[in-house]
Amino acid sequence: MARRVYTLLLWLALPLIVLRLVWRARSEPRYLHHWGERFGLTRPRCRGPAIVVHAVSVGEVRAAQPLLTMLREQYPQYDVVLTCTTPTGRATALEVCASTALVVYLPYDFPWALRRFLEATRARLLIVMETEVWPNLMAVCAQRGLTAVLANARLSARSSARYGRVAALSAPAFASFARVAAQTEADARRLEACGARQVQVTGNLKFEVEPPPALLKQGAAWRAALGGRQVVLAASTRDGEEELVLAACAPLLADGVLLVLVPRHPPRFAAVAALARARGLVTHLRSEGTAERGTQVWIGDSMGEMPAYYALADCAYVGGSLLPFGGQNLIEAAACGCPVVVGPHTYNFADAAEAAIATGAALRVADADALASTVGELLGDDERRRAMASAALAFAAAHRGAGRRTLALIEPLLPRSP
Repeated sequence: MARRVYTLLLWLALPLIVLRLVWRARSEPRYLHHWGERFGLTRPRCRGPAIVVHAVSVGEVRAAQPLLTMLREQYPQYDVVLTCTTPTGRATALEVCASTALVVYLPYDFPWALRRFLEATRARLLIVMETEVWPNLMAVCAQRGLTAVLANARLSARSSARYGRVAALSAPAFASFARVAAQTEADARRLEACGARQVQVTGNLKFEVEPPPALLKQGAAWRAALGGRQVVLAASTRDGEEELVLAACAPLLADGVLLVLVPRHPPRFAAVAALARARGLVTHLRSEGTAERGTQVWIGDSMGEMPAYYALADCAYVGGSLLPFGGQNLIEAAACGCPVVVGPHTYNFADAAEAAIATGAALRVADADALASTVGELLGDDERRRAMASAALAFAAAHRGAGRRTLALIEPLLPRSP
């Protein structure tokens, strides 16, 4: 009954869904592209039966990357289809996964659209990354006898409480997964409380992603071109944080430090550049070329170059954590050997953040003022930065293995012969 009401509400909201796509396209034109995929009208061109992996956006796509490679190697007899929800996720997927998977949008959660999609792909296994759990998707999979796995699953206490408020709808969806691969014991407990069964702790797939050597080399070249100038990176910042970071780093910029700002969402690149210029700071964009000697703020308006920015920086603030957004992924910074500073709000990556702090790979600050003083201290202490860099690399290496464990969990569910 709950799912029927949900589906009816979804139908009633269809005009609003279309209007939202048009509205979002004002700042991100790619929302107007590939509408047929979003409504199950475009049939993916699969050669044979497929393994479908759903990764909603950029972070999930990057986490899925090593798993896609393993699936391609272990199951060459299947096509691999990677589905996304956001244009940035799709663009990232095409950039980093085009050689291992067919990239398309997952249709909206209308049963008829999902049936068309699953029929077209001849899906034999659905792997959903993290917590992108949709009631009709899971119901259609159950109706078709399609095995589904929730991989790299994480669930914060906040999200668990939200699911609890709609348990009549969410509990059957969680229970539909044949296996759940949780990142941590705490995630496993919360997932089970939401109705998930067969939950195993496999670790975080984001530790499997190794930075491409070419990008690390690129970052080192940028650094060499600056002639010894120190660099602070603010990575994956969210709306409202750039003002705090610019204000906090003003004394450092006056002393010649370069601030590299990489906003989380591409539509905000121009607005963040305007924000820096309004402060009278010499600001350039990555798309305009490399940072010049007189540049005070360099806006990272490129996709897929984050490892290069980490290799360039003396230390990095990982965004989404000064304000209550829950924090962004600090694992990539650690894998690049970059000392990390985070704010008080890291509930999206609570275990990874606490572990990084405990091993000396990261530091936590309470607010923007503390961020400024901590970054200033790090820039003045070469030995401490080197120790943090070594700790970061060791932290990243110690937590690898989630890919192998996840593949072992999947293997009994997928026949070798399609």
